[in-house]
Amino acid sequence: MLRIGIDVGGTHTDAILLQGGSVLAAAKALTSRDVSSGILDALEEILRHEAGIEQRIEAVMLGTTQFTNAVVERRELAEVAAVRIGLPSGRGIPPKTGWPEDISRSLGDHVYQLHGGYLYDGWPLAALDEREIESLIGDLKARKLTAVAIASAFSPMNPEPEKQVARRIREALPHVRITESHRIGQLGILERENAALLNAGLLEFAARVVDSFESAIRARGLGCRFFISQNDGCLMDADFARRFPALTFASGPTNSLRGACKLSGLSEAIVVDIGGTTSDIGVLRDGFPRESNIVIDVGGVRTNFRMPDILSIGLGGGSLVSEGGRTVGPLSVGCELVTRGRVFGGDELTATDIAVAAGHAEIGDPERLGGLDADTVAAAGAEIHRMLNAGIEQMKPGSAPLPVVLVGGGAILVREPLAVASTMLTPEYSGVANAIGAAIARIGGEAERMISYERIPRQDAIRELTLAAKRNAESAGADPASLLVADIEETAISYMPGNVVRLRVKVTGDIARRKEGEGGQYQPRAASSSRAAQTGGEAEL
Repeated sequence: MLRIGIDVGGTHTDAILLQGGSVLAAAKALTSRDVSSGILDALEEILRHEAGIEQRIEAVMLGTTQFTNAVVERRELAEVAAVRIGLPSGRGIPPKTGWPEDISRSLGDHVYQLHGGYLYDGWPLAALDEREIESLIGDLKARKLTAVAIASAFSPMNPEPEKQVARRIREALPHVRITESHRIGQLGILERENAALLNAGLLEFAARVVDSFESAIRARGLGCRFFISQNDGCLMDADFARRFPALTFASGPTNSLRGACKLSGLSEAIVVDIGGTTSDIGVLRDGFPRESNIVIDVGGVRTNFRMPDILSIGLGGGSLVSEGGRTVGPLSVGCELVTRGRVFGGDELTATDIAVAAGHAEIGDPERLGGLDADTVAAAGAEIHRMLNAGIEQMKPGSAPLPVVLVGGGAILVREPLAVASTMLTPEYSGVANAIGAAIARIGGEAERMISYERIPRQDAIRELTLAAKRNAESAGADPASLLVADIEETAISYMPGNVVRLRVKVTGDIARRKEGEGGQYQPRAASSSRAAQTGGEAEL
């Protein structure tokens, strides 16, 4: 199978052409303001070697930081109606509690609290109030709001209140975009509600961005299936990405770790992805990123996405070097490295200049570094290694050293052994590991349920939930013969009687091949993602 992996970063757009486990071509292009041009440039580079190869491409997988950047930079966010279903409880902690003022202001002051929802034991908290729903719809119409986030108490256990209110809004206002929290988050109403609000605020922007991605791919003559990578290492189709852009948060680090696993052949390792501005340090466990077990902060907002456990430090190829090399970063020239770095004719001393001066890289014009003091080069090199050693020491799971895999365009900064590494690898194609990680991603399916092991034996519950997860993955486009259980998560619910646990089963599989005779442009499914599937086909145990 021929497939293309693309990673749209803040500085570069990377692309690779993959056949089975072999990289046939790789390219880097500067990320353009319109995004599409950069994608087209990268695609042109990897496809130009063979005429007609476009017809043999089975799928394009794309990773992006566009939506994360929009939240962090407080741009492209629409005003959102925050609808919480949970009265009479929860009035004292309204939606957006604890949010930074600037991002809260970006989403507007539109908060609605309705009666309804369920308690943790499944009993109704209150009945939905028809008058409250009518008032909500009237106010949405009067304020001309086009984005709504709905969060109900314990909706992952019983989503009916969210579904009912969403259905009423759609009937009255079909143009409104709605995010129901049970489709995007986990237990914990505040964090799940926050995730839904961020997602709803991105929906209008997501439609434009995904359309731009797809237009660039189609403009290059590719009529194949198109997927976007999400933060759990699995894929979602373009239609689903338009509805759930927040699921791409942290997909970049996930892709880099998966790409490092593919390139190095290691399933247990520390991965350091060095970009233009930051270095992301993560841990590979059984070939997948170690997940964070704490609340995830996205742009200052607490969410409960499942995300990789990543430490970001202010060190990259564009990091500014000062104080005679004793300070490297966190300030960076970022995407302006090719104009502001000394080796490129600029007047800023960067970490890339240090790598060139030390003889670790052949980039730009080394003659422009002729007057650089050798002590500065040595001090900056020592500081770069100190920062990485400290970050790896903080992230490694135990006292024993682990292999360290260096990826990303900034991997040229490190050529001497790191003290905390048992071995150090910089594989071929490490500079495009993110794109490789996107290209090898699989289709996922999940099923999640609150279960009493006193009522149903544990093995029976796991078996039934695994079958449900596999059905979800198959409906999402996975090859049934390739499905494997990727994770079984059991969380004891200590405040509930009857030995109750929250059980989650996740399976992953390869993309199913097209059937013989199937051709033309791929038409996206209504919901082909692990998150979409888990809400539509949970086992009733």
